[in-house]
Amino acid sequence: MGRILLVGRLAVRDLRRRRTEAALLLLAIMAATTTLTLGLVLRDAAGDPYQSTREATSGPDVVASVGQSSKLSGLEKLAGAPGVIDHSGPYPVVSAKLQASDRTSDVQAVGRDAAPTSVDQPEPTQGGWVGDGGVVVEAAFANALDVRVGDQVTLDGRSFKVVGVAVTAAMPPYPGTSCIVPPGCMSGPVPGDLADAGMPRGLLQNPGLVWLTQADARSLDPDPSYVMNLKLADPNEAQAFADANEGDPSGATPMRSWENILEDATELARDSQILLLIGAWLLGLLAVAGLSVLVGGRIADQTRRVGLLKAVGGTPGLVAAVLLAEYVLVAIVAAAAGLAVGSLTAPLLTESSAGLVGSAGLPSMTMSTVGLVTAVALGVGMVATVVPAVRAARSSTVNALADSPRPPRRIGRLIAISARLPVPLLLALRVAARRPRRVVLSVVSIAITVSGIFVLLVLNAFLSTQPLTGGYGDAQVEVLRRVLLVWTVILLCLAAVNAIAITWATVLDNRHSSALARALGATPRDVSAALAAAQVAPALVGAVLGVFPGGFALYGAINAITGGDGDRATLPSLWQLLALVLATVLVVAALTSVPARLGGRRPVAETL
Repeated sequence: MGRILLVGRLAVRDLRRRRTEAALLLLAIMAATTTLTLGLVLRDAAGDPYQSTREATSGPDVVASVGQSSKLSGLEKLAGAPGVIDHSGPYPVVSAKLQASDRTSDVQAVGRDAAPTSVDQPEPTQGGWVGDGGVVVEAAFANALDVRVGDQVTLDGRSFKVVGVAVTAAMPPYPGTSCIVPPGCMSGPVPGDLADAGMPRGLLQNPGLVWLTQADARSLDPDPSYVMNLKLADPNEAQAFADANEGDPSGATPMRSWENILEDATELARDSQILLLIGAWLLGLLAVAGLSVLVGGRIADQTRRVGLLKAVGGTPGLVAAVLLAEYVLVAIVAAAAGLAVGSLTAPLLTESSAGLVGSAGLPSMTMSTVGLVTAVALGVGMVATVVPAVRAARSSTVNALADSPRPPRRIGRLIAISARLPVPLLLALRVAARRPRRVVLSVVSIAITVSGIFVLLVLNAFLSTQPLTGGYGDAQVEVLRRVLLVWTVILLCLAAVNAIAITWATVLDNRHSSALARALGATPRDVSAALAAAQVAPALVGAVLGVFPGGFALYGAINAITGGDGDRATLPSLWQLLALVLATVLVVAALTSVPARLGGRRPVAETL
């Protein structure tokens, strides 16, 4: 039999013999790969509705505008610029106040012809197109104001009838952060300094988009701004065309490419992607911490098998390869499962705006995404496995066959301190001292979990108190809440698996010493309490570190990456942080009580 075939067969047989442990390994790695896949493909899925809208409305490649009619000639010259094959406009644009029922909002009204155009012809989703005395409202804006066809609205005091609701690819859906023409727009709540001084003249807050006839638009403002939509021979050169012509003396500024509009249209997906990617790396670290303990305990349980392999001629390299192959196989399966689940779930976490056509479909899986997710899965498995596998391969064959327990380290001061404690605490302290690296991994695992929960509390409170922060409406806020829910569920599940796995590994590792303690007079309750307390103490330390500095540092990093306004975030109060630490300790105590109780009731004679 060849070496590779031998290693593969031995690895598969061992996985089949220990199916529960293999399933836990698979779930731990799959949690990280699924979240990573979601983050990587989310924006691709969110971009599908915008592309559908571009096709349905003959979307422009570049949108150019001027704020003064005196520069209109420069705008018209762009129609004959090199690379331009078609255009529509220029169209008048005016700023106005729209009132619908009891709500008032800033709008930019574009004057259009009743006849359709070949570039940027908004597609009605309800009703029809513009006519005298009629207004067509952008679909996402109409949805936010609860405006329907047939309703009456006023623009700067003039009454108009809503004759249609339409979508366009020339502007990101409401609530957007961009103006069609200068001087500028502002999304979100008005800052205090501007609110106190009054809004600066010409600055629009969360403006919507409506279309009128050109005559109706000019009746609102006889000196409007103008906008022109351009179609290029090569749409991929849109940004280069905008950069080359934006500073032209003709004054045709600013200019926006369709890629730039796509960025704004998928802003929600971008922020969701950032949250998921950060969550993926947190889950990856959490998986490494848990897998290191799980793998170490599993390999410790395979001590006799290692001795048998070496006794029949297996070299340390072969033994290490067999142990590593098990986790490589699990990592590959976990990567494939994570890619499949992540790509299927991504469209569920993208809210197709009412201002776009279609919905987020199944994103195409690129080789870079497959390669990165697979590399992360293999990296998590290898980092957690290589040290215990090499250590086991180098162990003595005779000791491995005898499956003799590892003698504890004698620390004089620890013995002196623990000797005066009650029996459960005495045993717990010595159990923790036996495996200091395991204690550190347990602290790290809890700290990562609590840091994630801290950030989730902050972001959830932020979304509740600031529904339009970042230019989001209620529907988009719900999508972000869905993303946070996915992160929360996976994080808590993986943390629970880690707590149980660490406790069970501790039970197996201390089975001889626990039996000896019972033989010398300790009760099963004492042993069970000691095994649980050995996990509760690191949980307390980890929970405190997870709040500070872990939680504050993680939230600061997310805020810096997303460009958010951390000053407006509501941080958890002191009692909430204390409740979080206490809840963490109680949950860990509950999760570890069952395996600790089972470990404390094993027959003494059989174990010894």
